[in-house]
Amino acid sequence: MATDLTAPAPIRPDVAPIQRRTLRLLFTTQIIGGIGVTIGIAVGALLAARIAGTAVAGLAQSAAVVGAALLAVPVTRIMTRHGRRPGLVLAYVVGAAGGVLVVLAAATGWVPLLFLGMLLFGGGTAANLQARYTAVDLAEPARRGRQLSLIVWATTIGAVAAPNFAALADRVTSGWGLPPLAGPFAFSAAAFLLAAGVLLGLLRPDPLLTARRLAAADAPPGAPAADVAPGSAAVDPVSGAAASVGAGPAAAPGTVRASRGAGIRAAWSVVRDRPAARLGIAAVAVGHLVMVAVMSMTPVRIGQSHGDADVLRLVGIVLSVHIAGMYALSPVVGWLTDRLGRRAVILGGVGLLLAACAVAGTAGHDTPLLSVGLALLGLGWSGTMVAGSTLLSESVPTGVRPSVQGLSDLTMGLAGAGAAALSGFVMRAAGYPVLTLLAAVATVPLVALALRPVPTGAPDEEG
Repeated sequence: MATDLTAPAPIRPDVAPIQRRTLRLLFTTQIIGGIGVTIGIAVGALLAARIAGTAVAGLAQSAAVVGAALLAVPVTRIMTRHGRRPGLVLAYVVGAAGGVLVVLAAATGWVPLLFLGMLLFGGGTAANLQARYTAVDLAEPARRGRQLSLIVWATTIGAVAAPNFAALADRVTSGWGLPPLAGPFAFSAAAFLLAAGVLLGLLRPDPLLTARRLAAADAPPGAPAADVAPGSAAVDPVSGAAASVGAGPAAAPGTVRASRGAGIRAAWSVVRDRPAARLGIAAVAVGHLVMVAVMSMTPVRIGQSHGDADVLRLVGIVLSVHIAGMYALSPVVGWLTDRLGRRAVILGGVGLLLAACAVAGTAGHDTPLLSVGLALLGLGWSGTMVAGSTLLSESVPTGVRPSVQGLSDLTMGLAGAGAAALSGFVMRAAGYPVLTLLAAVATVPLVALALRPVPTGAPDEEG
């Protein structure tokens, strides 16, 4: 039987206060950062259309998605070497710089500056995504899913509050001489800087570095590297081979060294040899691909049957239901992840995604039925995101964990960006029902991977 990573194991008394403080801090900054990100999403396309025309408005939004995916690489490299705190701070600062550049682009009308600003603005999203992994560095195995999902759920508060802040920010900054729709990005930049400042000052001790020190202290003398997830085999951050702790004159007792060479290539070498890690990355990426492909074309579908007077109102209602499905029940999804197991929730999430595609694809122009489909789509995404992220985090060594998580976010972001780009062509050529059918077909490899028999005694598989 595979090692059960979800079996209850009491967390150390000295670690519990650190973990509680870390969760409170991340919950707070996730709200602040979520407001900043959602404001940009709310007005980004409108601002891009005003500056560069409607034809490129969607490309500006895609730039932010691609930026978040690409920034995951340097951010997680910094985390691997120096801990979570500097990586999260850098991501938020880059997002703030992007917000400032977007404001300058609005003032000058310079389109290349707009795209550069939106690319860097993705740093805010990169920070919000990495925060969910930070929540489980010190989590006890039986509560990893719940604590990760708590940080995901905090995004809901920011997402709900942001539209109101967008209008307020636009009114306030109009008196400063900023052009219309630029003010929300100035507000986003301030929110990102606030989140960065809070993390810089208060995220101490660093949870990832603390986890490494504890792993090193728990390892018997001469044992393989202590930067190992509980129940997993010791792996060198670069090569994936066994390594030793404290080897060499530079290694102090009880410390764990993260290799400077650890990066995306090294992360892939670790993931390649670990079935649970491959399943975790696949679950996150495929769930995001299906969600983005269907969600991005739903407003167009609604616009095919409703006039301009009603379409914005209906789109707002349907997408609000969808966002609620994504985030509102994430604590329940996290509880089920810990209770039923990671694979079970991943498969349940896929089932919900398939149901969503079936309902949305056959809804025709029935807006209430379409709303049901989008709600199921959000719930399915939540299942694959929470369970997949939890499984990935616990199935790789701590020394290479940030790089593997960065690889996951890079894969997820590129999958979403590709789905958004291709969905428009599919919609134009074959229609919305065919788009939902193709999205459903995209889950087949994930189902095959999740149903693959677990090797007996595999150290990186949950029971």
